[in-house]
Amino acid sequence: MYVLIVPIHIKPEHREAFLESMLDDAIGSVRDEPGCLRFDVIQDSSDPNCIYLYEVYRDEAAFQAHTEAPHFVRWRETVKDWFAAPPDVTFGTSVFPPDDAWVSQSPPAE
Repeated sequence: MYVLIVPIHIKPEHREAFLESMLDDAIGSVRDEPGCLRFDVIQDSSDPNCIYLYEVYRDEAAFQAHTEAPHFVRWRETVKDWFAAPPDVTFGTSVFPPDDAWVSQSPPAE
């Protein structure tokens, strides 16, 4: 699996709007992208302006498809000026669970 871990630091005055836009992207990812197996949005308990993303895709091609999805393009354009610092994306591969144990994440009920 192709994994991203992304710490994001948000300007405080944009936190609520950022989270709203981030959830739109996360929900769209797990709902509309068969290659997106997990998309977690985590708010740091000691710094509410620090958000962590944990994303799992079947492969790099599925991640590249994500970067062209309408919900991602909308998110990227909406939040582009709200970062306190550039995101520091870390790419990796899943060691556990093994690849054949991954199943798609169900989006929350609306």
